[in-house]
Amino acid sequence: MDIVKIGKFIAEKRKEKKLTQEQLAEKIGVTSKTISRWENGNYMPDISLLKPLSEELGITLNDLISGEKVDKEHYQEKLEENIINTIDYTNKKVYEKNKIIAEILMMFGLGLTFTAFTIFPSESSWGSIYSILGLIISLIGFSKLNKKKSYIKRLFLNLGYFALGLIILLGIDYANVKLNNIAPRFSYLIKTSDDMIVYKAPLCNVYRINRNTKNEYYIIDTKKIYTEDTIPVTPFNRNKAGIDNIIKFKNQYIGNNSNDSHLIDSLPLSEYGYTFEIDSENLGLTINYHITDWYINENQYLEKCLLYNTVSIFSLIDNVQEITFNFSSNSYKVNRKQVENLYPNYTDIISSEINKDNFNKYLENKMNDNEFVKDIFNKIFIEV
Repeated sequence: MDIVKIGKFIAEKRKEKKLTQEQLAEKIGVTSKTISRWENGNYMPDISLLKPLSEELGITLNDLISGEKVDKEHYQEKLEENIINTIDYTNKKVYEKNKIIAEILMMFGLGLTFTAFTIFPSESSWGSIYSILGLIISLIGFSKLNKKKSYIKRLFLNLGYFALGLIILLGIDYANVKLNNIAPRFSYLIKTSDDMIVYKAPLCNVYRINRNTKNEYYIIDTKKIYTEDTIPVTPFNRNKAGIDNIIKFKNQYIGNNSNDSHLIDSLPLSEYGYTFEIDSENLGLTINYHITDWYINENQYLEKCLLYNTVSIFSLIDNVQEITFNFSSNSYKVNRKQVENLYPNYTDIISSEINKDNFNKYLENKMNDNEFVKDIFNKIFIEV
């Protein structure tokens, strides 16, 4: 179907009828701009307008579609050709229209999917709902693009597209969990207790411990080896204060201000602000916390922090001999000999190099035992 030839034929017949573009447009219910587009060969008239247009121009449909007057000898042959061309053209226009709709659906669906990751917090179920909804919308668009394929091919393509989209979503979610320490969006089970939330997701289990406190931390269990009973639980932010982080600050000598500062900053109580001083002559360390001691002592939090900080500092700074912890009302003093002699299994923690497993077993885990904390604290600390 030659739309340029048809356009010229329309212009020619309009002029023979002594009609302006505006007049012809008014007669068939379109705009003069539409007539201009037809005559310039930019567009083909809509199939519903072919009959009224041909009547106004005084020609047959066969003439109009041919773009010329068809003589009687070739009329039937041309008619059959034009019918086929019209069907092909109509199918092409329908396909192009469906393709545009399909592409819009795909873009809208994918946009909705990935926007849901930024709008809704990870704990909100709406994020996962809108993500899946967006994937389904984009799947409808993808399916429209493959309408010409056989049913079996369409089925496999659609299933593959949805599966790939789901894998990508789960992958992005997992990357977010790993990089940003947040709850997974696509959790199929969530368990909540007083101080812990467990998110069970397809690629990992995530434990949110000390939730809604300053010491909230996440443990991402990709191998799914933990349970609520075996997961390492500590009253501190384990990601910050745990041995896996603080071991990098191990040093032979006190006085490396940068190293000492980083270590103290990683340990519990640093969240309240502090300054520190070094006594090079007596190899002592004084930490001044900007908080009143009794104010933070719910559930023996003060004793747990001081005990944990003391053993950590003596384990990681080889030559420090004494530590003083100052608060706005009281001070607490401890020396290395007291810890070596009175803290159970201290030598197992520091044997040759720091033993991480023993550190967690004999220090971190013991912070959950209130009786142990009270007993050892009273033995090794002097209130001054």
